[in-house]
Amino acid sequence: MALMNRRLNPRIETVFMMPAESYSYLSVSLVKEVFHLGGRVRDLVPPLVERRLNEKSGRRTATRSRGR
Repeated sequence: MALMNRRLNPRIETVFMMPAESYSYLSVSLVKEVFHLGGRVRDLVPPLVERRLNEKSGRRTATRSRGR
């Protein structure tokens, strides 16, 4: 976005401020990519979603309680 703004008008300065994680938007495609690359999605999705991802991919994981 910053590069496009600069291209459209070189006088435009773009400032990027990173919000706290609790206010960030999380996309499904990003979660799927992290999962397929072997990353942990445990803290990103509810337990049911993680289980379904594991079932769909054939992965086996240890059972966890997560306070429930």
